Amino acid sequence: MVLESLFNPFTVKKRPWEMFVAGIIYTYIALGLSYMVFAEAAGLLMVFLIVLACSPMLYYTIKNEEELDMKSDQEWFLLKEHTKVLVFLMFLFMGITLALVVAYVALPEQVVNNIFSLQQHAIGMVNQNVQDSITGNVTKLDLFSGILFNNMKVLFFCLIFSFLYGTGAVFILTWNASVIATAMGTLFQSKVIAGAATATGAFGGHIFNAALYSFFRFMTHGLLEIAAYFVAGLAGGIISIALIKHNLQEDRVLFDSLDLILISMAMLIVAGVVEVYITPVFFTG
Repeated sequence: MVLESLFNPFTVKKRPWEMFVAGIIYTYIALGLSYMVFAEAAGLLMVFLIVLACSPMLYYTIKNEEELDMKSDQEWFLLKEHTKVLVFLMFLFMGITLALVVAYVALPEQVVNNIFSLQQHAIGMVNQNVQDSITGNVTKLDLFSGILFNNMKVLFFCLIFSFLYGTGAVFILTWNASVIATAMGTLFQSKVIAGAATATGAFGGHIFNAALYSFFRFMTHGLLEIAAYFVAGLAGGIISIALIKHNLQEDRVLFDSLDLILISMAMLIVAGVVEVYITPVFFTG
């Protein structure tokens, strides 16, 4: 297909920044088509179209990682190669997120409400749960346990989706990108309005500060979470392809996948600590 041919799946590990551009292109094409074809459910259709555009490249990438498992039994070498994949996947995620944040801020309110209504509802549910926790005098340890449990569930589904569909985890991650972009866009707008109301300093400075605040408010811990989900998705995809090719009898495939799963779980624990104990120190909104 045309979108698939825009970027070479065999060179993206050497030029990961290309996936940032790919994420932006895939997102705006998906956003435009979904709104023109099915405006009432554009938010979900947009996610599916982004996933459809990304899937071929991700399949070839995961297939290549599985082949590396069969060629090498040096785990440090394999983890180094997997890290290159993780880097370009994070660039892809950031491209998608940035494109959606700009769309959320720049598009007319009615269009935004049509496209991001499901994401806004999801954020409302999360905020309500947080508010209930605060009013219920929940300790930080309880909050950490709840966040970690929810994140582990997402990681589990990334693993299962990748195992069943090869690149299935990209759906969950694209959905998360759209939710995070909605939250960032909402916070950005509120900070810009608050800065304009104070009427102190240059307005351009308020915009820049609001953008930085919105980014780090969610990405301080969010990047670790997303990276963990990608690592788990990569593990599930490697197992899936190895099973299809009857390579699971090779212990090094399972050993490498298990390492990736354990690494992703450790990353989620660190992300949970950052979210509960560090992020609130610097960000209150």
